[in-house]
Amino acid sequence: MDMKHMLEHHILDEVWLRLPFLNGLLPWSKHLCMMLLAASLLLIFLPLAARGNLGRTAKGLVEALVLFIRDEILEPNLGHAGRYYLGYFCTLFLFILTCNLLGLIPFGATATGNIAVTLALASTTFFLIHIAGIREQGFSHYLRSIVPAGVPVWLWPLLYPIELIGFITKAFALCIRLFANMIAGHIVILVLFGLIFVFGAVNPWVGLVVTAPASVVLVLFVMCLELFVAFLQAYIFTFLTAIFVGGAVHPH
Repeated sequence: MDMKHMLEHHILDEVWLRLPFLNGLLPWSKHLCMMLLAASLLLIFLPLAARGNLGRTAKGLVEALVLFIRDEILEPNLGHAGRYYLGYFCTLFLFILTCNLLGLIPFGATATGNIAVTLALASTTFFLIHIAGIREQGFSHYLRSIVPAGVPVWLWPLLYPIELIGFITKAFALCIRLFANMIAGHIVILVLFGLIFVFGAVNPWVGLVVTAPASVVLVLFVMCLELFVAFLQAYIFTFLTAIFVGGAVHPH
């Protein structure tokens, strides 16, 4: 078995279709399709659940999730200003969570295991930090708040680039954290499955009788861990975004 091909198939993006116009510059890859599927599921089922068309249980779950994001993530970091951004944070959490979960189903793919996807999500956080800061403080006051109060004016030309690099670093950390955590689990699962074929190439009975049961048990454990990580990483990304935006809304 070609482990390199197996890893590339499950981890790297694949172009399934290239549209005939614009010289094929709009490729439909599996990660793009997974993102569109995640967005479609949310657009279809969330309004139905919120209106109670899917039963009281589904409506209660949606309400509990919104209240959790509002009371446990936004209120502690943004205060009352967090209510203006509740829709964005709910969308961010649910979209990341759905993309994470779609990668756990057969024939699915984890779009958040693509660094281009996580970079795009982190870029929205980068711009939201400044948009929220300008909205709550005004443009001129926000620019002054980027540099800590009490710093001499002659240090401003030095501190402004440093603070800008800090904003970029925050977004980059969000990008890498989500990407690395979502791709790591898939690599571990594939390596554990690969051990069966590695030991089977040495001795078929060792691979089938000894390695296979142990590998399957470990894979099931990692899959359960992956399910937990899917929720955890969606929460961490949303929570850190709230912290960064809160720092811009309330600089002191």
